[in-house]
Amino acid sequence: MEFGLAHLVDPRLAGLVAGSRAFYARRAPGRGPGDPAELRAVRAAAAAPAPSDPPAVVEILHLGGRSVPVRVHEPADGAAQGVVLDVHGGGFYLGPGARSDVRNQELADALGVAVVSVQYRLAPEHPWPAAADDCETAALWLVEHAGDRFGTTALAIGGFSAGATLATTTLLRLRDRGIGAYRCGVLQFGTYDLSGRTPAGRLIADEYFLDAYAGHVEDRTHPDLSPVYAELGGLPPVLVVVGADDVLLQDNLAMAVRLSAAGVDVDLRVYPASPHGFTGHATAMARAALDDVETWLRRHLQLLARGGAAPAHCPTTG
Repeated sequence: MEFGLAHLVDPRLAGLVAGSRAFYARRAPGRGPGDPAELRAVRAAAAAPAPSDPPAVVEILHLGGRSVPVRVHEPADGAAQGVVLDVHGGGFYLGPGARSDVRNQELADALGVAVVSVQYRLAPEHPWPAAADDCETAALWLVEHAGDRFGTTALAIGGFSAGATLATTTLLRLRDRGIGAYRCGVLQFGTYDLSGRTPAGRLIADEYFLDAYAGHVEDRTHPDLSPVYAELGGLPPVLVVVGADDVLLQDNLAMAVRLSAAGVDVDLRVYPASPHGFTGHATAMARAALDDVETWLRRHLQLLARGGAAPAHCPTTG
C-alpha cells in the first residue's frame, strides 16, 4: 500500500485545481481575531446571515437540567428519513449558527433529513466545557426524542472546524455513556490538538481562540479538549474532510490515522488547492466536497434517494 498525500486525493478533482487556485489568488487569506478587542469588533461588524427558505425553526431543548437552543431545518418535500446534528464552526468564539442556515436547509432538502444545529455557548464568556456540554445535551435529546419529534431514529453528527472538534468530543462522551445511537460522523477540518504539544498542534499554538476557549485549563491534552489524545475505539464510521492547503492538514491526518489504528471505519478525503474552511467558499472544489458529504451520509444513514429509488452504492475514496 502506498501512503502519500497524492494517493489521498481523488484523481477526478484534478480538473478543479486551476479554478480553486484562481479563486484564492483573488481572496485574501482569512485569520481569526487575535485578542478580545478584535473579537468584539468582529462580532459587532458581522453582517446578518442570509436566511434559508424556509427559515430555521428555533427551539429550546431541555434535558437533565440543561437547556440548549437549536435551529431546526426539515425537508420541504416529505418526512425526514434521518436527523443530522450540526455543530457550527467559528473557533469556539464566533457565531451565530444561523450562518449555516442556507447550507443546512440545502442538506435537509437534498437528503430528506432533518438538520438540527446546536447553538452552543461561545468562549471566552463561556469557556470549556460549556460548548461541549451543550453539544452533548443536544445529542442526548435526539437519542431520546428524535423518534417522536421527527419520526426517525437514524442519527448522524457533523461539524465544521471547531464544530468538528466538538462533534468528536460529543461522540466520545456518548461512547463513554454506552450510547451508540449515532450511525456516523462527518468531520470537516477539525482542530484536534489544543495543547500545542504535537508538531501539528504547534502550527496554531499562538492562536487566540485557544486561550479564549481553554486558557483556564492547566493540561490541554485532556481528551475532552484535544481528542487526538483520546482513546478512540468504539466510535461509529467517520468521514474526515480537509484541504491540502489547510494549516490543520497534519492535525487531520494524525487524527485519521489514530482513528484507524483504534479500529474506527475512517474515510479520509483530501481536497487539493483548498485552505481551511474551503467547503464554505464558492468554488467547484467546495461543491465537489459537499456532494461527497451528501453521498457518504446517504449511504451511512441508509437513506432512499430523493424520488423514492434506493441509492446506488458509491464506493469511498481516499
